[in-house]
Amino acid sequence: MDLFEKLLADNGPLGKHSEISEGYFMFPKLEGEIAPRMKFMGKEVLTWSLNDYLGLANLPEVREADAKAAADWGLAYPMGARMMSGNTVYHEELEQNLATFVGKESGYLLNYGYQGVLSIIDALVDRKDVIVYDGESHACIIDGVRLHMGKRFVFPHNDIQNLEKQLERATRLTKETGGGILVITEGVFGMTGNLGALNEIAALKSKFDFRLFVDDAHGFGTMGATGAGTAEHLNCIDEVDLYFSTFAKSMAAIGAFVAGDKKIIHYLKYNLRSQIFAKSLPMPFVIGGLKRLEIIKTQPQHKENLWRIVNALQGGLRAKGFSIGTTKSSVTPVVLNGTVGEAASLSKDLRENFSIFCSVVIYPVVPKGMIILRLIPTASHSMEDVKETIAAFEAVKGKLTSGEYKNAELAAAFGE
Repeated sequence: MDLFEKLLADNGPLGKHSEISEGYFMFPKLEGEIAPRMKFMGKEVLTWSLNDYLGLANLPEVREADAKAAADWGLAYPMGARMMSGNTVYHEELEQNLATFVGKESGYLLNYGYQGVLSIIDALVDRKDVIVYDGESHACIIDGVRLHMGKRFVFPHNDIQNLEKQLERATRLTKETGGGILVITEGVFGMTGNLGALNEIAALKSKFDFRLFVDDAHGFGTMGATGAGTAEHLNCIDEVDLYFSTFAKSMAAIGAFVAGDKKIIHYLKYNLRSQIFAKSLPMPFVIGGLKRLEIIKTQPQHKENLWRIVNALQGGLRAKGFSIGTTKSSVTPVVLNGTVGEAASLSKDLRENFSIFCSVVIYPVVPKGMIILRLIPTASHSMEDVKETIAAFEAVKGKLTSGEYKNAELAAAFGE
């Protein structure tokens, strides 16, 4: 059979709905400056789908730093990969400042978060080693684990008792192979808002010999007394061997970094294929990163404003009887029961009649019969935004419960 024909006959679990969802539910176009209120299909909507946690994207001093860096350096400089011709003192300054901020000895810049995690995992382990990872890890971790040529064991989300069993298995195996053990988890799980049990995992180091790699994409800038992340919040910075975060969330930019002991970061610099064979991060992102980090360190009011909104939104939703799971971060998942078609109808109602835009998460990302409306509060949102949203959610929940969305046109379009 022709390869392309085989693929196009199915299109995958999300692609099969593309004809009725593309441009609206999938690949929607939000227009205007990044802000709580943007334009969607020509109409202003209250937006809860952007990871600009600290509201830095359109902060005047950030925009000014970005514009000046682009004018001074352009988007091409530096040309080439870091190892060959693309290194600068500014790249080194940013990665050291980031490492110091998160309590590590050394750091290394990465072009993208997803690409960076894949490459870090690939560089750390060989076929003799064992990876043990949380079952709800982000797709970049899962894909990195899939590249591993050796054994990998998964433990149910934050199940420390099961993790201990997997570490026992891994220990027996590595005694035979002569390899090591890498445990991978997240600081903040981006779908549920749960925190990784970093302190409990770290406590197992007294019984087992392993290294801990933490992806803290949603925790950097939002968690901890200074914003240094989930390990700071859980008081276990020293026990995290490799700390990773992207710039795509609190830093409102492109790029990422990894931090740890100087010797292991030095090793990664010479073995991260995604960086060795890729162009260096352009200078505007580096200079912009320095400005953003300075603001995170010196202007705590942005994190304080974020948590004021988070507490109001989550507290208000709980008071109205909504299930938001066990989130302990700013990620706010509103959990409802319904079909894919009902989810589409509800989401359209929110956008068209209540002017609220949020991400709707359906099967296969979550189990069949579950709908998650994921809200991402930011420091730029207001208390009025919170009140308006809770009132709208009460209205659509009532319609969902009464079955109003079951017979809507979209339900039939989605085959339900």
